[in-house]
Amino acid sequence: MSNFDYDLFVIGAGSGGVRAARTAAATGARVAVAEDRYLGGTCVNVGCVPKKLYSYAAHFHDAFEDAHGFGWQLEQAPTFDWPTLRDNKIGEIKRLNGIYGKLLDNAGVRLINGRATVIDAHTVEVAGEQVSAEKILVAVGGWPWVPEFPGSEHTLNSNQIFDLDAFPKRFLVLGGGYIAVEFASIFNGLGAETHLVYRGELFLRGFDQEVREFTRDEMGKKGVNLHFGANIETIEKLDDGLKVTLTNGDVHEVDVVLAATGRKPHLQGLGLEQLGIELNEDGSIKVNDRFETSVPSVLALGDVTGGPELTPVALAEAMHLVAHHFGEAPKAAMNYDNIATAVFCHPNIGTVGLSEEKAREKFDAIRVYSADFRPMKHTLSGSEERCLMKLIVDDASDVVVGAHMVGEEAGEVIQGIGIAVRAGLTKADFDATVGIHPTGAEEFVTMRTPTRN
Repeated sequence: MSNFDYDLFVIGAGSGGVRAARTAAATGARVAVAEDRYLGGTCVNVGCVPKKLYSYAAHFHDAFEDAHGFGWQLEQAPTFDWPTLRDNKIGEIKRLNGIYGKLLDNAGVRLINGRATVIDAHTVEVAGEQVSAEKILVAVGGWPWVPEFPGSEHTLNSNQIFDLDAFPKRFLVLGGGYIAVEFASIFNGLGAETHLVYRGELFLRGFDQEVREFTRDEMGKKGVNLHFGANIETIEKLDDGLKVTLTNGDVHEVDVVLAATGRKPHLQGLGLEQLGIELNEDGSIKVNDRFETSVPSVLALGDVTGGPELTPVALAEAMHLVAHHFGEAPKAAMNYDNIATAVFCHPNIGTVGLSEEKAREKFDAIRVYSADFRPMKHTLSGSEERCLMKLIVDDASDVVVGAHMVGEEAGEVIQGIGIAVRAGLTKADFDATVGIHPTGAEEFVTMRTPTRN
């Protein structure tokens, strides 16, 4: 038993912080958690969970249209009620908040409501109380960042967009990352006239180029107005909305502007600067393989460390961190290769491993297999939506080093493919796998002829 009040004090009750607290407590460690906002962090409250619920809601627009080709006749045109979706979402989030609270309580972890401040290497202050800890874990996640320009105060960020009083008939989103393309699809699907403005030539920088181009075309077909190579110059408040002037001279009058321009580590007010904790160039906390900062008793994980901003990554980091500091140290450091991910735009994107561009940089020769087709469902629905599937193979070893999909339930499909890529299976292994027919997913094991080398 140490002389400290706690063996581990966690600042932030998001996915990573809660997992670390519970896992450490299971080893017998004395653990406390401080949270000043909501249990579950970004993902549960203003991220993946509500976003996916809203994405489900938006998909019904296509489902109603598709139903006609299958013999379903709706007596009247369906209407969308925003307050019902919003309020049902609020109820679900409250339920999840309660679950997180029970998880901590059942694990014997003390929860303190308040923003903790680090006083020294082993002391934090929260809710007027100073407590000591052998190790302090910073797991406060990120916070939306909005660029400054005339009228930027009229924008909303991704924390605010879920709980609008009224549904916007005219919606504009600024940005080209996950959040921007997802919310463009969501509000378009729910019935808003939707615009996406991005300063670059094409959104989703870092993703496979063919995937980006295919997604652009599919979103455009669904009615999202895409404005590339432009930025917002000014926003002017009007009596009945907002006047948005772009740098290319275009002017749009809308009801809501979402600034989906990225998130930064939410480190303000934590007191880390007085300890001299070293930061990376992007302002994130620099950590080693044991998730230790430049002050070894202060640890950090999740979005504050500048790695992949994904909930499963934070969960995995928490498990590694606890193993290092409260259990038997893992034999290897956390491996960030081949982490599968999904983008819940419409249609969805699922991806794991290397893009074609990165594979060409890494290997002397590659083979690319791709299929662009109209899914069986749409032969009757009448929809023009298409699906893209793609495998990238290192020619020398025959190992599949990348898999990508744009289409319905892409995330669900790629989760399984991700296991194969992670395991280092070869194209011959894929070819030897008997497909499930008729499914779209079987295309991953039936592509035989390279599209290009």
